[in-house]
Amino acid sequence: MSVDVNNPKTAVLLLAHGSPSTPEEVPEYLKYVTSGRPLAQSVIDEITHRYALVGSSPLHRWTLKQSYQLADLVRLPVYVGMRNWRPFIADVMRTMSADGVQRAIVICMAPQNSRTSVGLYRHALQVEKEVPFTIDFVESWHDHPLLIKAFAERLRTDWQNACNQDGFKLPVIFTAHSVPERTITDGDPYQDQAHYTAELVAEEAGLAPDDWTFAFQSQGVSSGPWLGPTVEETIAALKEKGNRGVFLQPIGFLCDHVEVLYDIDIAFREFAEKNAMRLRRAESLNDSLLLTQALADLVNARLRSGVVGSPT
Repeated sequence: MSVDVNNPKTAVLLLAHGSPSTPEEVPEYLKYVTSGRPLAQSVIDEITHRYALVGSSPLHRWTLKQSYQLADLVRLPVYVGMRNWRPFIADVMRTMSADGVQRAIVICMAPQNSRTSVGLYRHALQVEKEVPFTIDFVESWHDHPLLIKAFAERLRTDWQNACNQDGFKLPVIFTAHSVPERTITDGDPYQDQAHYTAELVAEEAGLAPDDWTFAFQSQGVSSGPWLGPTVEETIAALKEKGNRGVFLQPIGFLCDHVEVLYDIDIAFREFAEKNAMRLRRAESLNDSLLLTQALADLVNARLRSGVVGSPT
């Protein structure tokens, strides 16, 4: 329970990437993603097609569910702001101000810190010249014990069931969203943090070192190299070693969205099948109670610390 349960001036703000509700909204959404930079029509059409195949992205719905569960645990108001779609972070901050919030504990729903994700979320908090409340910003939580337990819980159950169904041990591929290599050269911690999360989950789930590997997924279309190896390269390498299937667990995503429902469930599965491989994955955390408890622990640790934070 929060040590600050009776203070209505303190609130929590969860930040996420954002995604459109329908395929028809994809062109407008992509303008926010690229900050107005034009994309080739072929790229817009392809991304729209992917959204159409999965119906709609449940990112906002799951993030709201996570916020409701968190509010029940910490007994504080919990707001949700999206960087690239509605409700936009700036609009949510204005609502918080109108609600009398004086301090916001801000958590990005991306546990590993990258300048291309967490860094951009933090920048989005600075859109207003005068923010009338202080920001207590959680930089990263990639190694939080309860987060690790949440991933391991999903992995243990789903991996063992998949191995039993197939009749042989499936190698595990942990994944996280790729980022441009140029963002890592300046000391960005993202690559190391993503690998470390995977190591901790593997250890918690009882995997042997030979049971798992790591790949970066969902490489972008912008110029320059992106972090790898890709999932496709990793699947091909595992086939060369005699494996007949693979088991994926994204450890950079906290809920289902297009990078899971299309990239993994459709594109990577089709690639695996074309290579005579079966692909399965762990269920996303979504409304995992352990995930909610991890978020609550982050909030309560900030409250106990007595550090108020600083204005953006």
